[in-house]
Amino acid sequence: MIRKRMAWFLFLLSVTFLFPAKGIEIEEIDLDITDLIEDLPEEKAKDKKDSDGALIMTVTCTGDFTIGGDTYHHKDIFTPELKKHGNNIHFIMQNVRDIFMDDDLTLLNFEGTLTDSKSVPKNKRGNDFLFSVSPESVAVLSENGVEAVSLENNHVMDHGEEGYEDTKNTLKNAGIIYSNSDEIGVFDYKGILQVAMLSYLCIDRYGKPYKGYDTFEEKVCKDIEDAKAKYPLVIVSFHWGVELMYTPTENQIRLGRMAVDSGADLVIGHHSHRIQPIECYNGKYICYSLGNFCFAGNSKPSDMSSIIFQIRYRVKEGNVTFRDFRIIPIRISSTKEKNDFIPTPFPDGYERESVLLVLSSKDNIRNLPYAVTDFPLEWPQ
Repeated sequence: MIRKRMAWFLFLLSVTFLFPAKGIEIEEIDLDITDLIEDLPEEKAKDKKDSDGALIMTVTCTGDFTIGGDTYHHKDIFTPELKKHGNNIHFIMQNVRDIFMDDDLTLLNFEGTLTDSKSVPKNKRGNDFLFSVSPESVAVLSENGVEAVSLENNHVMDHGEEGYEDTKNTLKNAGIIYSNSDEIGVFDYKGILQVAMLSYLCIDRYGKPYKGYDTFEEKVCKDIEDAKAKYPLVIVSFHWGVELMYTPTENQIRLGRMAVDSGADLVIGHHSHRIQPIECYNGKYICYSLGNFCFAGNSKPSDMSSIIFQIRYRVKEGNVTFRDFRIIPIRISSTKEKNDFIPTPFPDGYERESVLLVLSSKDNIRNLPYAVTDFPLEWPQ
């Protein structure tokens, strides 16, 4: 696509050929070629089709997206890095943007707030970390191919109801779909298919009464059943598990499978800051944890490995069916010396292989009879 500045550049070139006569001077323009292309979002990739004409819809999922500073404790390691990049928030996405622009739906867990509010609720004042970025920073999502976020985690309320409402309104105004335990997010695929997204914070809610239901699990399963009755494809995000653990808890396993039994077509988990195994249960994938994606809570986590999960569906004549999946092993930083908040796919080598070993380790999958142990890194032909 020819951008506006590139068109202007070509016009200037044409002028030099059209008016070469003596006496006509053209002022020398000191521009770098990279300055001639506007930093605007590119168009999504064109329709992909299967051999029988079925449309191929690609869904990309990542783990925790936690950016911004702490206006209460002043533990801010993100803003100094942002300043190094000329306050261009898009630096985060430079090594994954092509992935997100080449799919149809990108879903991540937005763990923080988009607000200028400085208020901190009493129940948060003892927390080690609070996260917020200015509402303008939402462009890092909208201009880099992210269509949807889950808003169920332990940091969306870092600045109370005011910050939460600011976050939701900012996302809505930017065209980003969000979901939480009360609101379903709906993604429209080319006007022929709607994808429902549901999200839940689970950490301390198992087995307890929740929003008029006898148990949290009852509420979740009812929501999923209702969504499946209306939408052909249902994706459920869970913020669950134990931090720094590579294995899912019994509650994760139980609820993940309950979600599938209730109608979920895909289950995505996060919170542990570590990757956890993937199950294929009753033909549906449960990603127990995709780990961190972009994480401003630690300047050098002990494990910076993570994965991006992609799944493709066939859409034809109103029907949607699973086609294939792959994972993209990544480091949450472009360098292993420190965390620079730039998620970067691993090239071939031992680091990528180590991710596969963690996902398929006998210790990590010992309680998972449906665990996936073969992970495509490229799309099957």
